[in-house]
Amino acid sequence: MVDFVRVRPDAPLDDVVEVLERDGCVIVEDFVDDATFEGLWADLGPLLDGTRYSKSGYDGHQTRRVSSLFRRTTHMTPVFMQPLYLGAARRIMEKPVHMWVGQARIEMTPNIQVSATQAIQIDPGQGRQPLHRDDSLHLRRHPGPTTRVQLMLALSEFTAENGATLVIPGSHHWDDERAPRYAEAIPAAMPAKSGLLWLGGVYHGGGANVSDKPRTSLTVSYDLGNLRQEENQFLAVPRDVVRTLPEELQRLLGYDRCPPGVGWYEMEDPHILLTDPHAEPALLETPARA
Repeated sequence: MVDFVRVRPDAPLDDVVEVLERDGCVIVEDFVDDATFEGLWADLGPLLDGTRYSKSGYDGHQTRRVSSLFRRTTHMTPVFMQPLYLGAARRIMEKPVHMWVGQARIEMTPNIQVSATQAIQIDPGQGRQPLHRDDSLHLRRHPGPTTRVQLMLALSEFTAENGATLVIPGSHHWDDERAPRYAEAIPAAMPAKSGLLWLGGVYHGGGANVSDKPRTSLTVSYDLGNLRQEENQFLAVPRDVVRTLPEELQRLLGYDRCPPGVGWYEMEDPHILLTDPHAEPALLETPARA
């Protein structure tokens, strides 16, 4: 059986990008440090315990999900800023595109943005999730340019028995007429603290938990900045929380413009809403009715 390429956090970025573009997936062992791992568990564990099971079969009737993670834990920065994850997402998606403006041929390079954040707990008895592509949310056609790089961070050990994510390596190269089969998928078995990275065009799905313990994870995504975020971060994360984050992460959350000009506010860089107290628009008085 084909296995995943596994690397350490100090692996060369070039090597990780090469594996992702070829296989569509890679496992990074010790993706986060102990303090981040323990902090995520301290903040999110009790929330998962108190959350009801998902209502839809697709999301899992024996699966608990908690979203809006920047609002619920202070330990998301090391996850999104992990050098191999952020570096690979930028390298793979931030590629120049040319266009004509009048008689001038110019190149523009899009940026990336945080798209979705979710903690997931698959309890015993949960069956397999349908195999799917995450970039189908944006109705992407395949094969084509990558518009999402996803992370699944193992908050508990992932095994074939407890519902490790099922992945079909290389399936991002397939066209849209070929359907995925479970027989082609392999479980992303990995120790806790490991991170599975995969491209948006890769077929994958949660595995069946036939063990006697839950499988817990955190999954997040980077998308191209000119697409709509899967999770509306402007509603999910209060602005006062965003102000506590590093500027690079503030911009990744959407307080930025994607070239050539998507996401502006009053024709300005939306980041001024975090730094300029006078940037909020004055409310216009409603004209009195006769």
